[in-house]
Amino acid sequence: MNLADMLTYADIGQLSNIANHYDCDAKRNSKHELIQSILSKLGRREFFEEQVSSLSPSDLRFLNNLVFDTRTGYSLEELTAAIRHTADVEEKEDKAPSNKKAAAAKTESPREAVARYRRSGWLFNGFTHSTKYLFQVPSDLKERFRDVLRERLHHNLERLPHDPEAYRDEQGLAVEDLKLILKYVGGHDIELNQEGFMYRRNQQQLMSTLHIAEPLITKGAWRFGYGRSCIEYPDRFALLYDYVYAKKWIRENHSRLILSETGTSFLEEGNQVSVIQIFRFWLRLYKGAIPNISSLVYWISQCARDWVTAASLYESLGWLIRPFYYDSPQNILEQRIIRMLMHLGMLRIGESQSMGTSYKMTALGLKAAEAGIHISDSNDDLIL
Repeated sequence: MNLADMLTYADIGQLSNIANHYDCDAKRNSKHELIQSILSKLGRREFFEEQVSSLSPSDLRFLNNLVFDTRTGYSLEELTAAIRHTADVEEKEDKAPSNKKAAAAKTESPREAVARYRRSGWLFNGFTHSTKYLFQVPSDLKERFRDVLRERLHHNLERLPHDPEAYRDEQGLAVEDLKLILKYVGGHDIELNQEGFMYRRNQQQLMSTLHIAEPLITKGAWRFGYGRSCIEYPDRFALLYDYVYAKKWIRENHSRLILSETGTSFLEEGNQVSVIQIFRFWLRLYKGAIPNISSLVYWISQCARDWVTAASLYESLGWLIRPFYYDSPQNILEQRIIRMLMHLGMLRIGESQSMGTSYKMTALGLKAAEAGIHISDSNDDLIL
């Protein structure tokens, strides 16, 4: 539902609050005049851009989450939790607010923030019996916010004048290595340790059969939050392992890792796995640690349509990323997202003497990023 429709259903009290927020010149007892004046103000591109540019980083993070969320309604508890999550980073990063408005935002409670978003026309209560206790965001404001934010993110990008001297591209290799993992499990007697993981000798032997070999995990490093097997296996291998485990193509049978009947049938029948399926699984797997991962992948695809430097991409996107325990925003962007996109064949990582590290999305990556916006937990048919 667009803003005009939501204004039509809103009561005159909220319309008056929105009109006061934007200093609209209209009679406060005329619903028609209030609606027209609000639409006239917010309909001007310059005015909308000015309003978005005046928002704090926590406001932008919160609205970015709503824009890419597939739900059509939010409870008050869901909104306040999201506001706390997006405000937490700002409190750590912006220790000295630069103006009174920013300082006031520091003391604003989540419920007060929801009331402010209602006054500014970003949130409306539902208009049916089943949705009257939920909040909704106008669809056209989502699109316009996305356009304005895109321009802001592009502002700090540094593009390469030419292709880098060398780049790494792994298109097609994830699917090939997935099948090699199944073949290795089917052809070897693999013993599992007390924690249910392969011993290092089997890991090393299996890794040597893959197109992309990763160094094994060293003891003592913290490992959690990115899938059930990330605690013991390298990132790329852990993703592929978790995928085939979720598909029930392998089974951890007591102290042995074996190829299941469905896994055997998959190999014998010569079936193919779409890398898009692995990509969708990866988004759901990492969503717990990186709640806005779908939007981050989308923004990377928008920023890296051409070669851009790694430093400028982080400068543009880093503020959207919340730390995850010991994982810094920069590490999350570079290791958890960029490198995994490269492993999935959706992004190239370039190196040049003059510009350093750079990134560019592949055609597959651009297509997948656009589709990734619409992924929701309700579509998840793979349970770990």
